[in-house]
Amino acid sequence: MTRGAINKFVWLTLIAGLALGLACNESVSPAVKLATTTSAANTGLLDHLLPEFEKDTGIHVDFIATGTGKALMHGRNGDVDVVLVHAPMAEQAFVREGYGVKRVPVMWNDFVILGPRDDPAMLSQSETAADALVKVSQAAAPFVSRGDDSGTHKKELGLWEQAAVEPAGDWYIEAGQGMGACLTIANNMQAYILTDRGTYLARVDQLELAVAFEGDPLLVNPYAIVMVNPEKHPHVNQTGAEHLVEWITSHRGQALIEHYHVSGHVLFHLFE
Repeated sequence: MTRGAINKFVWLTLIAGLALGLACNESVSPAVKLATTTSAANTGLLDHLLPEFEKDTGIHVDFIATGTGKALMHGRNGDVDVVLVHAPMAEQAFVREGYGVKRVPVMWNDFVILGPRDDPAMLSQSETAADALVKVSQAAAPFVSRGDDSGTHKKELGLWEQAAVEPAGDWYIEAGQGMGACLTIANNMQAYILTDRGTYLARVDQLELAVAFEGDPLLVNPYAIVMVNPEKHPHVNQTGAEHLVEWITSHRGQALIEHYHVSGHVLFHLFE
């Protein structure tokens, strides 16, 4: 082969490789940006679901785990394409104000109040969650609050309101942290704390706290997924968000949620 022929062959090979690379890049869907709650991350659920979604669709998901309030703020700002959160009233306001579309229920668990195993404030004798918090305040027993505008924090504030108690004083600790960090703080202080059951079960082997109160219907904790409205933020990955919503609510996604266990415990349940 002459030098000219060799050069021509190399040049054509480079052009073909570049064209193939461009074609491959065009076929890869951009990543979906998801804002979600610390409970979805701390339980390991996202690490269980998202690789399967990527295998099924070829779409990668980048997520940020924070409180529901901050997750919805990311949606309002157009920083993400979709949110997975657990504060129904805040979600409905998000959609009503035009920032979100297609709010779809995904799963649920419930909240429980944890405390020292000897339950010094006697929460186990309460009939309702509000009654339990009244006992906490009357005993001035240490109570760790998320204090971060998360779904759990919103639920807690609603329960204090129902109890007609304004929590304040040295016994009420506003941590401003995620659920996992707050559980560690409460465990170290032997304090009471409201937590979603999923995060508790995922960390039960690391905690000395026990369930002090459970079972009030008001403690049901539903999760929903909401797409960010492309009319508000035209740059969002609407196609990728739609794929994620459809997948996580499909038989495949729901089955993966239903069969997700940690140490033999079911962390999330499906809506009937």
